Amino acid sequence: MNLAKRLTEKQKEEIKINFLANQSVEFLSEKFNCTKTTIIRNLKKSLGEKKYEEILNRLNTPFDIKNEKLIESDNKQTFEKNIIKKTDDASIGTSNADKINPFESFIEITPLEHNFEDVSQKDISSIPLSEIKLPNIAFLIVKKEIELETKYLKDYPEWQFLPQNDLNRKTLELHFDLKTAKRICNKDQKVIKVPNTDVFRIVAPILLSRGISRIVTAENLISI
Repeated sequence: MNLAKRLTEKQKEEIKINFLANQSVEFLSEKFNCTKTTIIRNLKKSLGEKKYEEILNRLNTPFDIKNEKLIESDNKQTFEKNIIKKTDDASIGTSNADKINPFESFIEITPLEHNFEDVSQKDISSIPLSEIKLPNIAFLIVKKEIELETKYLKDYPEWQFLPQNDLNRKTLELHFDLKTAKRICNKDQKVIKVPNTDVFRIVAPILLSRGISRIVTAENLISI
């Protein structure tokens, strides 16, 4: 005949702690080497029958079912919040729509009836020679035979945005720094000093007669 094992007070406390930590009655029976009846009797005595039954029901509920209930509860609360928010937003939108009438600020514009002339693009990049103040002294690069060295405007990369008819204009390059002029002067050329830049206004008709209609400087494009 097997007699029920008598548990010590320490063991009874450990059983209660383990049961509260979600350890099953079967596991505790094996751990403390006693019958399940002994475990249950001591748990009901230390916890009370109601508390014991609540914990037991929790242990007997599968984990995925408990999670599913929690997820279902969370989804339900989220759904309800979204419904409330959308309802509020719709109410606000309807309220604002009632207040705003887009046709109140509508202004009728009378059609323009005008024939525009087909004029060529105005050259706004160049500055007229008569309107620019040149430094008193300038330098020209000329051929060794003292002939003016002319170039086409298309030879200057910085002016490539101009219309094609402007790019085909002949130019005269003017420098205001002697070192810069000498640096770009090749062996077949020489630098001459122009002591009075007013001379370009005087000889403008002569330059135009030779097809030179632009003066290029480091800063400006000047129309003659």
